[in-house]
Amino acid sequence: MKNRYLSVPIFFSNVKLKSIMVGIGYRKEFSSAFLSNDLLAPDFVEVAPENWIGIGGYWKQELKKVLDKYPLYCHGLSLSVGSPEGIDLAFVKQVKQFLEDTQAVLYSEHLTFSKVDNAHLYDLLPIPFTADAITRVVENIQQVQDSLGKRLILENGSYYTVLQAEMTEAEFINEIVKRADCELLLDVNNVYVNAFNHGYDAKDFISKMPLDKVQYIHMAGHYQVNDNLIIDTHGANIIDPVYDLFDFTMQQLQRDVPVLLERDFNIPELSELQTEIDTLRQLKHNALKTHGYA
Repeated sequence: MKNRYLSVPIFFSNVKLKSIMVGIGYRKEFSSAFLSNDLLAPDFVEVAPENWIGIGGYWKQELKKVLDKYPLYCHGLSLSVGSPEGIDLAFVKQVKQFLEDTQAVLYSEHLTFSKVDNAHLYDLLPIPFTADAITRVVENIQQVQDSLGKRLILENGSYYTVLQAEMTEAEFINEIVKRADCELLLDVNNVYVNAFNHGYDAKDFISKMPLDKVQYIHMAGHYQVNDNLIIDTHGANIIDPVYDLFDFTMQQLQRDVPVLLERDFNIPELSELQTEIDTLRQLKHNALKTHGYA
């Protein structure tokens, strides 16, 4: 099925508009091509600190070359703010050093848990939507923020089952953001995936988010297994309904927020990634212009 957004004219493929910040997740799979041509020209790159802390030799030099060209945004994978046993502060100290060494613009993580009894599960699992869980998560977030000396930016996760719920996901997120005094990474594709899988209205969910706390947006593709299930894969192009939801989100925000295009595998030609970046730029530009920001 043709993607109507990728067929519209893009008026500024090689022009940097003020405030129209769209980045790409830096992947080793396309590192050489990324540095040697202009087929892909994001405004910033994102990496997971865990994948680069302590890395030396060739890949350390490659990352340095990338950071000589682009600002760095960091998005972690294993902080596990939902873990009942608390935060690994030694790991947070390593992250802080990495952020300082690379002059990272921001650090975000997932509002999930990924370890139990200090055993890593290698997955991002949903936190129960309960009052007790909120108390534990808020304590964990505050520990991290105290250690880093800055607010943590947390992403709404995708999930396929609800472990326990005393409230809605929107209520859960709002309460954590309010009590922890943290900020929000709004993953628009995750909202679409969860709304599809759990039968709620994605735009209504966006409207209920603490939009004044949104500091970063993620966009990605997914895989539809059947009529009742979508898997958040980051391995395909963004589809029209997710672009629609992104446009709605920008209209609700009425201000500029940096946006990341996530692509973790099935990496296409770099020019194809650039087309998606340009499409996101165009949608941002149109929305900001409506509200006098572009």
